[in-house]
Amino acid sequence: MDIFAQERDRLLSSTTSTLGLACAAVSIVALAIPGVTDPLHLAAIAPLVALLVVSLLFVTGPRARVWVPVGLSSGIAATVVALLPAGGPDDGPLATAIIPLAGGATAAFSLMLSSSRPRLTTAIVAFVVELTLVALATGSLFTFPVAAVLLGWVSCFVTGLWLGRAVPLAARRIYSIGNAHRAERQASETEAQRRQGARLLHDTVLATLTLLAHSGFGVTPQALQDQAAEDARLLRHLRLGGTPQPQASGDYSLETVEESPLGQTLESVKQRFGRMGLEVSWHGTGQVLLPTHVLDAFLLALAECLENVRRHAGVTEAHVTIIHDDSMVRAMVTDAGVGFDLAGISEERLGFKESVVGRLHEVGGSARLFSSPGSGTTVVLEAPR
Repeated sequence: MDIFAQERDRLLSSTTSTLGLACAAVSIVALAIPGVTDPLHLAAIAPLVALLVVSLLFVTGPRARVWVPVGLSSGIAATVVALLPAGGPDDGPLATAIIPLAGGATAAFSLMLSSSRPRLTTAIVAFVVELTLVALATGSLFTFPVAAVLLGWVSCFVTGLWLGRAVPLAARRIYSIGNAHRAERQASETEAQRRQGARLLHDTVLATLTLLAHSGFGVTPQALQDQAAEDARLLRHLRLGGTPQPQASGDYSLETVEESPLGQTLESVKQRFGRMGLEVSWHGTGQVLLPTHVLDAFLLALAECLENVRRHAGVTEAHVTIIHDDSMVRAMVTDAGVGFDLAGISEERLGFKESVVGRLHEVGGSARLFSSPGSGTTVVLEAPR
């Protein structure tokens, strides 16, 4: 059952319970008024009404399908016992007092009986029985108690039918509005990141290239070399999913460490691809210390695999499983996309060969690729610790 149907059933069951309990209480109070019926008769009705109340209390729980027929049966039985002393059209107080029980507490279950044909059949049978009992007790179909019970059942059923159709429709519209809002927010965030990237590129790499275009006029060779090195470090940081925070115009802070924890940098990669519409689910180890140069190669190869999923797999989700032992860390990148024929890949395409296999090979690692048309793709990456 989808979430919309669950929300519909929850609302219908809570409405049934609230309305039924209120009507049962009103009926008991009316029957207890002196002169309506005698105490012995009221004592015979009370256990059946109590069972009806219990059914209304538990109808909101996980076993609602059991309590609905129990509640209908106890409500009809209470109506039968209550109307036994009725003597015809002149016996108005007793028939009037039973209206909230027959046309309210029992009819409330029809709120939950409009979603399928078997449930509808159950509601119709219970309605006919209740209406017949009241008509027999009052001596005619054209009396106020009969009309009141008829109105109660019709009102409950129509309300249940309306809620059953309206709630899923409203929930789907809310869900679509939420999706539109998320898409708009993602577009706004993407535009903000693009503008931030443009400013960052202007303040760093383009400034360095401008100096090179003018042969470093006014700048010493060592200063130019240092600036280019800082730009390279910044680009590496961005490629791994980091977001440096500017301290001043053209001044960005980066940390240099000999060993980096894998878990923190994996989260950066996940966030980076999440912003681009690819949901990455991580499994396995998340905290492994790797030398900086190995970590760079491993993460860049992993990012390239995820980029291939985003571009070519035709899916919006990928799974990455990380495992390690004393000498090696391994990542398995899996998607359920369109896949491809490995034999059909041209040798001239160097993206995977250089960006993944070659990069890992330089640090003593390796990469293996498994795929077939229609069966998704799996890439196994290995890097030494």
